[in-house]
Amino acid sequence: MTGASAIQALRREWALVVAVATTVTFLLVGKDWLADFSNRAWFALMLGWLFVAIMTCAFAVVRHADAIAGRIGEPLGTLVLTLAMSGMEMMMIASVMYTGQGGASLARDTMMAIVMVVLNGLVGTCLLAGGLRYHEQTYNLSGANAFLAVLIPLSVFGLVLPEFTVSTPGPMHSPRQSAFLIVVSVALYGVFLAIQTLWHRDYFVSPEPPSAAGHDTSAHPPEVAQPLALHVILLLAYVVPIVLLSKQIASPIDYGISVLGAPPPVGGLLVAVLILAPESLAAVRAALANQLQRSINLALGTALSSISLTIPAVLVIGLVTGRTIILGLSSVDTLMLLLTLVVSMLTFAFQRTNVLLGAVHLLMFFAYLMLVFER
Repeated sequence: MTGASAIQALRREWALVVAVATTVTFLLVGKDWLADFSNRAWFALMLGWLFVAIMTCAFAVVRHADAIAGRIGEPLGTLVLTLAMSGMEMMMIASVMYTGQGGASLARDTMMAIVMVVLNGLVGTCLLAGGLRYHEQTYNLSGANAFLAVLIPLSVFGLVLPEFTVSTPGPMHSPRQSAFLIVVSVALYGVFLAIQTLWHRDYFVSPEPPSAAGHDTSAHPPEVAQPLALHVILLLAYVVPIVLLSKQIASPIDYGISVLGAPPPVGGLLVAVLILAPESLAAVRAALANQLQRSINLALGTALSSISLTIPAVLVIGLVTGRTIILGLSSVDTLMLLLTLVVSMLTFAFQRTNVLLGAVHLLMFFAYLMLVFER
């Protein structure tokens, strides 16, 4: 890339300037601005400003991660995207959880929201959009089964089991159970990564050649022509404002939950939307380009990395700081999670998908949203 083209590429990164300006502003005066939300208009302004700033950075992270993915190919490409999203998720949860007052259950609510949004909302949208355009779409059944084989037990161990154990009062893991779950989660995810990147990479590649699958290169952004190092640097540059602003947005989120009477799961849902919106757009675009394999890799990979990495990270923070970490789901959420996992097993039991499967998942997603506000 020439110097002129590099300057032109940097000029397109206007969002970074906005993100840096917002971050500096809130670091300087955020403590005073976020101290009093008695004025509802001011509360809405602060929450909206921070939400849009973080969302803009998240979209930029996905854009550069997607460009990196276009360089290194599949399945490593989608792995870069899912790990980038999971990293942001862990940083946001850690920041919001220990700034707000009701943070003990935020990690649980966020992971539940991510699983519901991904396995029902995102998968349903991709299958419905792809089914309406192409009637039927195909993908690699072995890859989807590999995702679910790890996702299902870790979801039950992390989010369902604490409600039934008796070692500690309440829906929490004991220190020994926490240590065991940390080791199991990291070990299983490590084995899965070896399967995905070394031993069975063909599981996560479309079984049809690009010409037969309706390959559309528009699913990859034009930035792939830029140097790989530039994308890596810019990706990291956008992550920094997300980390710093996550602590700032904790105050309006906590105020909305504790003072305005919003249901506690709303905090987790808001964090999930911040993290998943950009990647969801990439997955839907891939489905519309008849690249269902990429959509499935993104969706199931995000859910798996969220469970496999966030639970150990949160438990480690709890063990080190002595903070109470609530992971066990309520009976309603447990039923929704188990129903989602069972339907996902049925959906990915066949190599072809259609509109009906997408509609079923979307209806379950709407049911989850209804139950967030009306138990």
